[in-house]
Amino acid sequence: MTENTQFCTFYLGDLFFGVKVENVQEVFRYQEMTRVPLAPSVVRGLINLRGQIITAIDLRARLCLEKLPEGQMPMNVVVRTKEGVVSLLVDEIADVLEVSEDNFERPPDTIDKVTRELVYGVYKLENKLLLILDTEKTVNMGVDSTTSSMVAEV
Repeated sequence: MTENTQFCTFYLGDLFFGVKVENVQEVFRYQEMTRVPLAPSVVRGLINLRGQIITAIDLRARLCLEKLPEGQMPMNVVVRTKEGVVSLLVDEIADVLEVSEDNFERPPDTIDKVTRELVYGVYKLENKLLLILDTEKTVNMGVDSTTSSMVAEV
């Protein structure tokens, strides 16, 4: 019997991503945030979520994509990582999908290098590719391979 896995899915432009449901704490609309001086450029700010302070990471910046069009606000996917709870800013939240492990593949070489480094696999769906985001690598703010990694404080 084939095992199925559920993913919380979202879009960044035309890219369709998923994060395992068990790693997602919640999703919500854009919320004002406090800027963090001297933080890496991908750290958009801090969000106060019912008394819990959460680092918000701009996934577009993390994946070297263009900024959202003026006036369009990102949405938040709050994920649990080894380092704590972090909000990933995404364009649009989609559905929870259940996919068969039989359809899992390694990321293809056709995906750009930055994206390929932050996903651990893909699922071929009927008319699109579901990129499975590695949240641990995504929140790791390594400056480059010659320096020690710098993880966003949460």
